[in-house]
Amino acid sequence: MRRPLVALGALALVAGCSIGTPPGDDAAGDGQTVPTTQSNVDVDTPELREAKAAAGIADCAPGDATDGGLPDLTLPCLGGGPDVRLRSLKGPMVVNLFAQWCEPCRDELPYYQRLHEEAGDKLRVVGIDYLDTQPDGAIELAAQTGVTYPLLADPGGALRQDFRVRGLPGVVFVDADGEVTNPGGRPTFTVIRSYSQLTDLVREHLGMAL
Repeated sequence: MRRPLVALGALALVAGCSIGTPPGDDAAGDGQTVPTTQSNVDVDTPELREAKAAAGIADCAPGDATDGGLPDLTLPCLGGGPDVRLRSLKGPMVVNLFAQWCEPCRDELPYYQRLHEEAGDKLRVVGIDYLDTQPDGAIELAAQTGVTYPLLADPGGALRQDFRVRGLPGVVFVDADGEVTNPGGRPTFTVIRSYSQLTDLVREHLGMAL
């Protein structure tokens, strides 16, 4: 099941910026648009389940809230597991948006893994593989960067309308009441370049010192 990651992120960087743009996105200047919300990508196959288990990636866990501040969307678990209604999730929680085509994501994923390990029960970390047609590549990326926290999948880009996603990576902070604490209630699209930068953002948006 292993195969080389497709280095599309390097071809889709916005000039003068380190944010990766989805392959085929009109923001990349190729005149194309990417279909969203509709996808035939299967993120739960026997091969993907095997790769997920080998990588030690945790299973997804639906929440019990009914009025959280995340978009009212249900996403599948990458590599098999229960679907998760985002609005059912409460924090404190950090959600990172990534994809295997996003070159900057590779560098920052270990910082999220460290946060997952060091925060313990005080804070949850969840990843969303966004607008990615290669779930096997996403699981391989997780394995290569040591990621073991739960991963959801949004291969059709259903989050795009609510979150106005124009590139990756992105990060969302969710407080104990389920409210998104980012300005405007949408992700912050920035590249995390150090663990201290990430913990500073956690302190700023969630009031937690780690």
